Order: sequence, then C-alpha cells, then structure tokens
Amino acid sequence: MSLATMASILGAEIVYAKQMLNDYIPIGINEQEDLKSLGKDPALKVLNDRPWNVETPIHLLDDKVTPAEKMFVRNNGQLPKRPDPGSWKLTIQGESVKSEKSYSLSELKSKFKQFTFQVTLECGGNGRGEFYPPTEGNQWGQGAVSCANWTGVRLKDVLQDVGIKADAVYIGYYGTDEHLSGDPKKESISRGVPIAKAMEEETLLAFQMNGKDIPLANGYPLRLVVGGYPASVSGKWLKTIAVRNKVHDGAKMETPSYQVPIEPMEPGEAIKAENMQIITSMPIRSIITYPKSGATFALSAALKIRGHAWAGEQEVSKVAYSIDFGSTWTSATLEKPVNRFAWQHFEAQIKFPKKGYYEVWAMATDDQGKSQPMVVPGWNPKGYLNNACHRIAVKVT
Repeated sequence: MSLATMASILGAEIVYAKQMLNDYIPIGINEQEDLKSLGKDPALKVLNDRPWNVETPIHLLDDKVTPAEKMFVRNNGQLPKRPDPGSWKLTIQGESVKSEKSYSLSELKSKFKQFTFQVTLECGGNGRGEFYPPTEGNQWGQGAVSCANWTGVRLKDVLQDVGIKADAVYIGYYGTDEHLSGDPKKESISRGVPIAKAMEEETLLAFQMNGKDIPLANGYPLRLVVGGYPASVSGKWLKTIAVRNKVHDGAKMETPSYQVPIEPMEPGEAIKAENMQIITSMPIRSIITYPKSGATFALSAALKIRGHAWAGEQEVSKVAYSIDFGSTWTSATLEKPVNRFAWQHFEAQIKFPKKGYYEVWAMATDDQGKSQPMVVPGWNPKGYLNNACHRIAVKVT
C-alpha cells in the first residue's frame, strides 16, 4: 500500500512516514478496516477486539433513533460466523416448561404478531472509566448506550405458546458466541431476567433493527431486547431460552458479575457475596449530544444544546443544565418518550454572561424524584452504574 493511499484512508498526512518500517500498516488503518467489517462508523472507538467492545463517541449519538452503524458493541465471546437464517432454530426448554419446543425464524415471524418498540440499551459498565480506584473491565466512557427501533415478537407470546409451569422464576438465554478459549463446554455469557420481566409487553425476540436485519455484531439473526435492565440481559445470536424454577445460574450470573453492593463498600474492599445483588432497573441518566465537547462559540450567539435522558424502568420527568459547576440549574425542554423504555430528548438555549471557558452540565430527574449525582456514585468492584452528570466543555469568544 502506497504512502498516498494510506494517507488518503487516514485522512491526514503521515508526518513521520520516513521512520516507518517497510510494509508497516498504521494502526489507524487497521482499526478503520476492523470497524468497517463490523458495519460500524470508523469514528467509533475500539476498546477491545477480543472480544469486540466498541464505544460510540457521545456527539455521534445525536440521532433520535440510533443508526446501526453508530450502535456500540459489547461482546463477551468470539463473534460467530454469519449464520444461515433458513436453518436457524430457537429452542424453549427448562425445568419450568410443560414441554420443549423449537421454532424456525419463519415460524416466529408468521405465527406470532410482530411489534416494534424503540428501546434504550445501555451497558451496565457504561461510565466505568470514571471510577477511582479503577476497576477491572473495559474502561467505557459514556457512549455504551443506544436507542434503536427493534422489531420482533413478544417473548411472552412464545412462552405462552410453549406452556409455562406455575413454578417459573427466571428465564436464561444461550447464544452461539463461543467462549474466547474455544472450549465448547464453556459459555461466554448466559444471563437472564425474572419471569415477570420476560412477560412484559415490550420484551422482544427481535429480528430487525431500524427496519433491517440486525448487524451481526449486535446479534443477527435473533436476539432478546429487554428494556430498562442492563443490556447484558438482551442476549444476542439467540438459540435457546431456558425457563427456570430458580434464578438462572449461567455464565456472568455469578458474583460479582453484573452485581452491585447492597450496603456501600470502601473502595478496594474484599467482595462479600452476601452483600451483592443482581442489577435490575438501570439508574437515571442523561447525555449532551450537541455540541461536541470542546466547541467554541461567539458571545453574541445563543448556544443550543440537545441530548437524551432515560431512567431504566421509570420515565424522565425533568432535565436541567448548569453552566456554573452545579451552583444553579435551569430547566431544559423535555419531550415525552415515544414508548416505554425509549430515551427522551431535551434541548435548551444558553446565553453566556461573558467570554471565557465554561462547562455545561446536564442533570435528569425521574418520575420518582431521583436525580443524577453530580459526582461518580459509590464505588463497586466491577465499576457498574456510573450515572454522574454528563458535562461538556465550551469556550466562548
């Protein structure tokens, strides 16, 4: 590959090109090619490629409905090869089904009524990179979230067709993603939700995202979509659902995976299983998607900000902004959600009193009166549920 070609791909001159080894391919090109192979915008940030974990910069989440190419990727195992949808089968089994039953994709689509919901999916570790002392895991910023339109059939309709026993407590999922070790006896991830959550109206067996096939990196050809809970329960490449008579015990259900302390912990304190609980509803949160942090504006112009807010299983009731480091707050205009579990859009016009450096902070409040903290919340061993106020830098000239 010539220097000119590499510079064209990178969009900039390679300043020290003469110091590169022969046949060296700049890492920036490799990352862009990798993201292209995943069907993702090359501006997304690769945190890990084994397994794939890719974050969306906040300013690229400005769309009201997240496009497929801008949706973050959070995988635990090896990305499976693109399957043949014609031979795909979903099996419903477990201690609490009356009899095991399997469905092809075409049977799911033809036998059951289809629904479309816009659903916010957020990684439980979103914001992990802000915890101190640092915790293990991908050091996510605040871009491990999306809100796309998902089309599929309701899980409850399929479970009712199979027949569920009265002792059903939980459902657990199994996908086709292999463990990183390649050991077929090991699961990369197999999480689940209480049976009541599985039976909610909006819990889908989804086969489309924004009216098209789901990208392979995000679960093609079939995935769970469970609103309000951490995205790890929305299993991808879905092949089996087990209806359990106990809390599901698959991979990543063990302590401390996707668990937080019941009582506050001292940072770095040893984990006690009896003080840990499984994450259910996600906390209140908001992000400013416009302008991009670091923007410069003229004093004579009003700055328009906009963004999204969501609150797990609750609805957002208010979003406010501050330009004086949280001393005072002004309400933004907030839209209602298009359906339950969809994020809500806010905007505001800001006039600054003088030239200089400012930070714009956003704080959302849910319909139960719970607001975002202004600082990173209590430490936990896996760095989950950081819902501190998002902030952007602005220079007024």
